[in-house]
Amino acid sequence: MPSKKALVRRPGPRLAEGLVTHIEREQPDVDLAVEQWEAYVAALQAHGWETVEVEPADDCPDSVFVEDTVVMYRNVALIARPGAEARREETAGVEEAVARLGCSVNWIWEPGTLDGGDVLKIDDTVYVGRGGRTNAAGVQQLRAAFEPLGARVVSVPVSKVLHLKSAVTALPDGTVLGHIPNVDQPSLFPRFLPVPEESGSHVVLLGGGKLLMAASAPKTAELLTDLGHEVVVVDISEFEKLEGCVTCLSVRLRDLYV
Repeated sequence: MPSKKALVRRPGPRLAEGLVTHIEREQPDVDLAVEQWEAYVAALQAHGWETVEVEPADDCPDSVFVEDTVVMYRNVALIARPGAEARREETAGVEEAVARLGCSVNWIWEPGTLDGGDVLKIDDTVYVGRGGRTNAAGVQQLRAAFEPLGARVVSVPVSKVLHLKSAVTALPDGTVLGHIPNVDQPSLFPRFLPVPEESGSHVVLLGGGKLLMAASAPKTAELLTDLGHEVVVVDISEFEKLEGCVTCLSVRLRDLYV
């Protein structure tokens, strides 16, 4: 049976210095952020996920957003090359963690840039956001790494938010969720469900039809509950001040066999 593992990385002391590009800077409460992170990790564990804590990177303010450092497809870990140069030291600890888990490791090389937050996988379709952090060379290298494994890679524009998954994520049936003002071209997705709140665009699939969502999207949570989903809510307000969302705080590895 495949195991469900999730990579996570504890917030560092410099969290408040994290990069922001599309929102006004607000000062996060670092102590509260640590409490929220611990509750997030506990929510994953409560729903059957074994969490694997990556070595801290305390000199890197954004390192808690571990999703940006690696993209998983089957058992292949593609180590990212973040579009923000200040974040590139975050990848070393993640590379060590996925290698320990037995993943096959590949890399994005210069001149390519790729942030994991720009990659949305729906079955064997891999959508890649082409925007401020991920460039054409990065998309080409991801295509070269994953298409031989059976992936269909689709490049989509991202201009209104930081990452593709700042704008959209997907339900278990593949329906893409998005807040219309943040999505460049909703028509690129075969099934698209508009949601009323920006943070309602972000869900983590916990398994068994359960969705992990931020507490800041109660209207979307009600909508998804009405559609038959079970919603698990966590408060990530301090990470939202840094353009973070529920997907950013972990890397879910569903296809590893142990």
